[in-house]
Amino acid sequence: MLRPLAEADAGRLAELGAHPEVARWWPGVTEEHVRAKARREGEEADVVGFAICADGEVAGLVQYYEETDADFRHAGMDIFVGVPFHGRGLGTDAIRTLARHLVRDVGHHRLVIDPAAANEQAIRCYERAGFRLVGTMRQYWRDPDGMWQDGVLLDLLASEVDAAERAQAAPPGE
Repeated sequence: MLRPLAEADAGRLAELGAHPEVARWWPGVTEEHVRAKARREGEEADVVGFAICADGEVAGLVQYYEETDADFRHAGMDIFVGVPFHGRGLGTDAIRTLARHLVRDVGHHRLVIDPAAANEQAIRCYERAGFRLVGTMRQYWRDPDGMWQDGVLLDLLASEVDAAERAQAAPPGE
């Protein structure tokens, strides 16, 4: 389940974000950062966040931002799932759910996501949700050690959201 991010989620998300497997891709997830995101203030003013909930507890964070220029309009997404919840399909489900919302309810025709090129687990998750690789962005982001790392750009078109959903719902062998 996704629900709007709340300031009360800050402690749990900071705890999940502090795990080395999460922090290597999402550095700086602090309580203050999450509270600012929930209030949509400062650098987080243009980001809409949702808590990912599973088994009655906060399991991660998914968010989006919008490019509003009419000639380039699209939404970008990002996500992390806490290590105790890895391997359960929560990330793929959260990405699919948010993608449907952004296409059907908000009216976007194109969505993007830009993981680190080395984050193979995330890339597989996004591809399972229907995203397609566009290309490599060289020296795109600075890692926690201050080294420039490559990223990849994946996108998903509105017409592909429904196709990905139908493919997931089809019985095996069809």
